[in-house]
Amino acid sequence: MNNREIGDRIRQRRLELRLTQGDVAAAIGVAVSTVQRYEAGTIDKLKLPVLDAIARALRTTPEQLCGKTPPDRPDSRSSQEIPYRPTHRIPILGRISAGLPLYADEHIEGYTYTDLNGGAEYFALRVTGDSMNAARINDGDLLIVRRQDIVDNGDIAVVLVDDEDATVKRFYREGNTITLMPQSTNPVHQPQIYDSQRTRIRIQGRVVRNEIAY
Repeated sequence: MNNREIGDRIRQRRLELRLTQGDVAAAIGVAVSTVQRYEAGTIDKLKLPVLDAIARALRTTPEQLCGKTPPDRPDSRSSQEIPYRPTHRIPILGRISAGLPLYADEHIEGYTYTDLNGGAEYFALRVTGDSMNAARINDGDLLIVRRQDIVDNGDIAVVLVDDEDATVKRFYREGNTITLMPQSTNPVHQPQIYDSQRTRIRIQGRVVRNEIAY
């Protein structure tokens, strides 16, 4: 895999779609300078999750960016053409805290795109810490979250506890008892058990996808 050739294809495809480097950066959640490095081919090892994210932003496939199939052009009618799947922009929240609306500017660190739809509302959340690493949710990963205030037992949820910063845990409720269960290889993380009559628990949404950190 020649990174310089891949970078040329990324740039060519971006220009075909009339996107700026800033558009691509916002779509995949990186800095503009990182997109510049992708296009210049100066990244030593372009990991598959990165290439997949770039391909989604450019409405193509990793194989096409690697030159394994003919490039997909917007005006092409060949059988190789990739059907257009509408995407919509969602905010990346670096953190969620009480006292501010969910989408307050203070929470938003950038934007990304998702092809999830169905009338639901989504946001992305940047993971910090290792409390869910046994569930393959690691520090720096980008979670796609469906905004909802009710989840099923066992769902991985984004929860605001007693007007503190939000946490990502498996959610369980039995009567008034709520348990937020970590899944971690680090023994410092223990189950958090609350009485909902004494502690305010607000579900912000259910995690539906994890974009691996790159």
